Formats: sequence, C-alpha cells, structure tokens
Amino acid sequence: MSFVKNNTSHVLLTLGVLFTIGGATRFLPSDLAFAEDLGLKTAEKGAAASGPAASKAAGTPATSGGPEEVCFTTESAAMVAEDQWLFESQKEELKKEKLALQTWEKELQTQTAELQNLQTTLEDRWQQIQTASDADIKHLAGMYSIMKPDQAATIFNQMDPAFAAGFLRLMASEQAGMILANMDSKKAYVISVKLATMNADVRNAPASLNDG
Repeated sequence: MSFVKNNTSHVLLTLGVLFTIGGATRFLPSDLAFAEDLGLKTAEKGAAASGPAASKAAGTPATSGGPEEVCFTTESAAMVAEDQWLFESQKEELKKEKLALQTWEKELQTQTAELQNLQTTLEDRWQQIQTASDADIKHLAGMYSIMKPDQAATIFNQMDPAFAAGFLRLMASEQAGMILANMDSKKAYVISVKLATMNADVRNAPASLNDG
C-alpha cells in the first residue's frame, strides 16, 4: 500500500515539473523576440545619432576608429620637394669638396716629397761645392807657400783682408809670418786682426764646453 502511495506522489511531482517547464517555454520566445526588437531599435537610434549629420555637427569626420587622415596640400608637397632638393644639392657639394680636398692633399704630398728631394739634392750639391772650394783654397795656399815671401806679399796686399787671412790660416806659421812681414803694414795689421778673431766664438765659450 505504501509502495503505491509513493509511486503516486512521484507521478504527481513529475507532472508538476513538466507543467511548469511547459508554461515557461510558452512565454520564452515572445520575451526573447521583444528583447531582440528592443536592442535593434536602440542600435538604430545610436547609429542615427552618430551618423554623418552628427559627425558634421561635431566637426569631426565620420570614421569608425580608423587612423586620422592628414591633409597634404600642393604647397606642402612643394616645400618638401624643395627641402629634399636642397639636401641633395648640399650633399653633392660636400662630396665634391671632399674629393677636391683629397686631390689637393695628394698634390701637397707630392709637392712635399719633391721639395724634400730638391733640398737633399741642393744639400749634396752644396757639400760638393764646399768640398771643391776647400780643395781649391788649400791648393792656392800651397802655391803661395812655395812662393818667395815678397812675391806672395804683393799678391796678398791686393786681397780682401778676410780672404787673405783665410789663406794664411792654412799655411805654416813661419811662411805666413814672412808674408805678413813683406806686406803693407796697415794691411798686415788688418789681416792679423782677422786671424785673431777667427774661432773667437769657440775661445769665448764657457770652459765647460771647451773641456768637452
């Protein structure tokens, strides 16, 4: 008896649940349709409010979140083109100046090398001339040394005192003294002074330098 009673209760409970679900299902489509219709109307009103007219009233283009467009006029394009042309022109001028400087540097190096070679050549030539001149002076001094003192004195009287002193400096002291003795006394005095002043800078140098 209790078993039948329990089954009857379960049947009644199941029928109640099914009845409730059926009633809710009957009203649900109409509610969803009402909500969908309300959403569409709201969206249309928003689109109308933010359309071209609203955008024009607000002073902004009717764009959908895209990047802002920049107005690039003909004048701006001309200015950019001119700046680009100036930049390229200055770049080309700098390139030409750099090449000119490199060329000038090479020419300067060549001229410097030529001047150094010329200086070396002149120094060598001067040394050759100096050696030849010294040889000539020594040769003449030897010739005057074997001459008779009075004959040599006649020649020395005609010489520049410094030049005559140079010859006498290369001769033996005895021969030079005999020539001076036969010369004009005033001329012999001047030559003697020249001989005395030769190497005066060495004699007047500090003793420490002379000792070295």
